[in-house]
Amino acid sequence: MAEENKTTTQGGGTGPATAQGKFESSKTHARKAADDLKSAAGVMAEDLKSAATSMAGEYRDKAEQVWGDARDRARTLQEDGEQYVRENPVKAVVTALGIGFVLGLIFRR
Repeated sequence: MAEENKTTTQGGGTGPATAQGKFESSKTHARKAADDLKSAAGVMAEDLKSAATSMAGEYRDKAEQVWGDARDRARTLQEDGEQYVRENPVKAVVTALGIGFVLGLIFRR
């Protein structure tokens, strides 16, 4: 293993210039790998951002639809209640008084 790392020159010793070249080569390779990782991370971030934006849009549309449905149901219930009270005023007043009396008993305790 030590023999693999040693480079011999014509004089038989290791060459500092060769070691410096290997160091520079390794440094360049490390920079290239870092740049590749940075660009890959940027691409992944953009993909995740577009996916999140798409999902947020879908959920917003669903929420708006549910909100609209709930609002329509509330209006329908209100209109039905008003119609019932107009058709049966005595029954509505007696029912309201009964509910008020029961709630008064409950909250007094």
